[in-house]
Amino acid sequence: MISDKMKNLVANNSVIREMFEEGKRLASIYGKENVYDFSLGNPSVPTPEKVNQTIIDIVKNEDSLKVHGYMSNAGFEEVRETISTSINKKFGTNFSKENIIMVVGAASGLNIIFKSILNPGDEVITFAPYFMEYNNYVSGYDGKIISISPDTKTFQPNLEEFKEKITSKTKAVLINTPNNPTGVIYSEETLIAIAEILENKQKEFGHEIFLISDEPYRELVYDDNEVPYVSKYYKNTFIVYSYSKSLSLPGERIGYVVVSNEMEDSENIITALTISNRIIGSVNAPSLMQLVIMNCLDEKVDISIYDKNRSLLYDSLTNYGFECIKPQGAFYLFVKTPIDDDKEFCKKAKEFNLLFVPGSSFGCPGYVRISYCVDTNMLKNSLQAFEKLSKVYFS
Repeated sequence: MISDKMKNLVANNSVIREMFEEGKRLASIYGKENVYDFSLGNPSVPTPEKVNQTIIDIVKNEDSLKVHGYMSNAGFEEVRETISTSINKKFGTNFSKENIIMVVGAASGLNIIFKSILNPGDEVITFAPYFMEYNNYVSGYDGKIISISPDTKTFQPNLEEFKEKITSKTKAVLINTPNNPTGVIYSEETLIAIAEILENKQKEFGHEIFLISDEPYRELVYDDNEVPYVSKYYKNTFIVYSYSKSLSLPGERIGYVVVSNEMEDSENIITALTISNRIIGSVNAPSLMQLVIMNCLDEKVDISIYDKNRSLLYDSLTNYGFECIKPQGAFYLFVKTPIDDDKEFCKKAKEFNLLFVPGSSFGCPGYVRISYCVDTNMLKNSLQAFEKLSKVYFS
């Protein structure tokens, strides 16, 4: 018999994964070319060739015992030093290898943070819409997610409600910028306001409140937008980064957590994160991929392909009558549904072999997430289905 915690998780399995499986089912009936699956945020742009070649070179030329062996639970020292130097150069920070913990992707990074800081009953505030797995990450360590309702005009955080919902139980605030599912970048003005609110609340309640910035989409930005580096605004900040999207490596599970020396009790927190890496079962981030990343920090995927998809889909859908804001980053459109019931809208879309994820899965009903990290030809072919769907509601 599975545990009580797992019973709930099994009963509420990921909607995104369910839609992915539904796409495979429909493809077996209608043919893959006639099914338009926009459900999964799986990068479609090729991994940079240097990354592939570096994997080959390391396996051929490096000491195999090092390439495939254990190291510190925090990761190879030279890898962490190279990453910290790169961050300092880009953002004017002052990190060293001691501030970097290599992790098994951003999900693992978030989990070691929550394991290290949460006591039973502690609350973690996040802003809707938000990535649905946050609920599971927090509850896995007996914490509780507190969701702030969305400002659907801008999808910047609703700061008035945020201020009201911070309590003595608040242990952390979790943000995601550029945001999944909206593509919105939290502005510098927003981050300064969040920092000011948290500083005041720390004084009011007499304990630290951590800010956790989940940043797997940091490098995927358009129209000369910039993503502010959050630790500049608030000292009790964790930065969680992943190469899954920036280098199209989601299956390799490689990323890092940054902890500033300015954070309260930073030395103990860094030690706790390193131990948590071991305790949750990761032990250490993949050794080969750590060495690959060290040699490929300046590589980038060709986001012009995502940008082309973004403009084509946004222009087409708004022309058909749908409403959404144009994303500044990531690779999602968050589209307002023409009826209140977003799940019912997704059901209707399936009649045209269109697969989306309902916004209610992100704590924001009345919207759907459409991933445009897809083949451009598939996207072009899907437009006739989108147009037919629009006529159901706007004709």
